[in-house]
Amino acid sequence: MSTPPARGDAHETYRRYLSAVMLHGHASARACELGATDLYALNILQLTGPMSPGELSERTGLTTGPTTRLIDRLEQAGYVRRAPDPEDRRKVIVEPVGNPAALDRAMAPARERIGEILAGYTPDQLSVLFDYFTRATRAYHDAAEELRSET
Repeated sequence: MSTPPARGDAHETYRRYLSAVMLHGHASARACELGATDLYALNILQLTGPMSPGELSERTGLTTGPTTRLIDRLEQAGYVRRAPDPEDRRKVIVEPVGNPAALDRAMAPARERIGEILAGYTPDQLSVLFDYFTRATRAYHDAAEELRSET
């Protein structure tokens, strides 16, 4: 493993990493004929499971109108469906439908490359990496929540 970069270089390296992740997300969305926000919403649904349109709106930061159109696009493309809420049949939930093949094809090259990179780490190094990912996820969610509450 190489020597860690200096603090200023680390900041720049991290920004480059985040930019690459975002660029790949946009390219993957385009490859599936989706918008970046559509792909983000689909990812939320796949990770957390079915939710109400209001919850999806809150998670994506969209207002209700754009959220409805987003759900319409994802439903029309066959990625999600609206279903009666099992808790209250007067309401609907949005749920992902299977594993979209087009999305899997678009994401496969990056997943394979990242898998090859991860295969080069020891179990202890992987433990540190995944601890970081877990903690950084919480930090970003908390920071986003703070920003939302300020507006």
